[in-house]
Amino acid sequence: MNKFDFLVIGGGIAGLSFALEAAKVGSVAVLAKKGLEESSTASAQGGVAAVNSEDDDFSLHVQDTLQAGAGLCKKEIVEIVVKEGPQRIAELIKLGVRFDRTNDDLNYHLHREGGHSRRRIFHVADATGQEIQDVLLRRAREQGSINFIEHASAIDLITARKLARAGGISAEAGLADHAYGAYVLLPDGHVEAFIAGKILVATGGAGKVYLYTSNPDVATGDGIAMCYRAGVSVANMEFFQFHPTCLYHPQAKSFLISEALRGEGAVLRRINGKPFMHKYHAAKELAPRDIVARAIDNEMKIHGEKHVWLDVTHKPAAFIKEHFPTIYQKCLGLGIDITRQPIPVVPAAHYCCGGVVCDEWGRTSIENLYVAGECACTGLHGANRLASNSLLEGLVFGHRAALHALSERRGVPENLSIPEWNPGSAVDSDEQVLMLQTWEEIRRCMWNFVGIVRSNKRLERALRRSEMIEKEIRDYYWNFKVTPDLIELRNLSLVANLVIRSAMSRKESRGLHYNIDYPFSDEKWLKDTVLIAG
Repeated sequence: MNKFDFLVIGGGIAGLSFALEAAKVGSVAVLAKKGLEESSTASAQGGVAAVNSEDDDFSLHVQDTLQAGAGLCKKEIVEIVVKEGPQRIAELIKLGVRFDRTNDDLNYHLHREGGHSRRRIFHVADATGQEIQDVLLRRAREQGSINFIEHASAIDLITARKLARAGGISAEAGLADHAYGAYVLLPDGHVEAFIAGKILVATGGAGKVYLYTSNPDVATGDGIAMCYRAGVSVANMEFFQFHPTCLYHPQAKSFLISEALRGEGAVLRRINGKPFMHKYHAAKELAPRDIVARAIDNEMKIHGEKHVWLDVTHKPAAFIKEHFPTIYQKCLGLGIDITRQPIPVVPAAHYCCGGVVCDEWGRTSIENLYVAGECACTGLHGANRLASNSLLEGLVFGHRAALHALSERRGVPENLSIPEWNPGSAVDSDEQVLMLQTWEEIRRCMWNFVGIVRSNKRLERALRRSEMIEKEIRDYYWNFKVTPDLIELRNLSLVANLVIRSAMSRKESRGLHYNIDYPFSDEKWLKDTVLIAG
């Protein structure tokens, strides 16, 4: 058994922000299921939204967030995040993050993205997340009290109720459950318990539940699935954001074309070169992401086209190369010179606006268990995330969760007895092809039936197949020894089921959820969709 003061599951912006604070007073274990460099944070191109210029203020950022969220944002949470944002940015700068400055070096160069009424996006060219990840990781590695365990897959949370059931004892009704840690599959194939006084789940998103996604391979919804199985409610899983512009090329897996290009004037065009966004929104290319993604999807379906163009060729070549070097080099390597040619793009699953329910400090309904980042449902995003509010949320809630955990610091109970992992009669799998087939079936089913545009018929079909797959995976899980692939498949299947059930529950169209059988918003559905584990 491995015992620490704090356990962090996930090594992105939220997890590392928490770890750096917690390390000031105690020992910390940070689990990463791949290498620490692999995270959604590292993949984030755009930047971090925070008020900084003279023509901007908190009320404008709050209003932009509320408007994008289509009535479901919690205003008090939005105000907390927006008002604490500049301080978190200042801390990143102090740690060594080198946000881009203007040519005179007197101010920060701020991007503007869709849904924002002002320029307020701090960025490092078009690789902001990578810079933040590198700096936070470097600072965390300098802390002697932070222990990194890479290629470690958390399987399930260890809670008082689970321990009681395992011991044949019924948990007392009405008493709050407690979290003590997690069972973790280590690189050598052994499963060990990691125990801590406070646990943060910050595992990122779940984009791999869809066939086409901008997310890295690690985004399989692990934290959402683990917390739900432990008994924590999840909310608003129907609101899955599709980024409008993912590079369409057979050799470009999951490569995102930052919204900042549209912020700098890039135009969306059909294959024949005609612009079309004026037909869908007054703000054209700067409309909220859900509107832009649906517009592209609609144009592709109407005209039978495999992609649309994103054209930034009217900007000076030097400007493009300076502000978007990563995108420029990636496209150039594929034979596309974006200073002279438009970029082929399609929508792709990008961000899960729902997640594990928590309060303003990241606390869940289980004592000692916190969530932060994309796996959490804080109330910030509502029915649609405003661009570049995600890294901001990870920063703010990683910090807030750490502050609360430190204020209520508790050690692991001395008499706590954690049973060793029991594989039962499980054997090594000799049917890997079954997992590959099921993985692909889930993702294709979600793309075809639970994508950008939905219908009752598609959702009903998706649910029937999802329930069958869930049963197949449960049987497989208990018959064979756990592997990283099996853990991810189990989590991915559950998250798919949660998205489908949430989408079926909402009898309207709002934000990112669009159902052709209920094409309009309805005031009586101005509420969260909450699923409670049975």
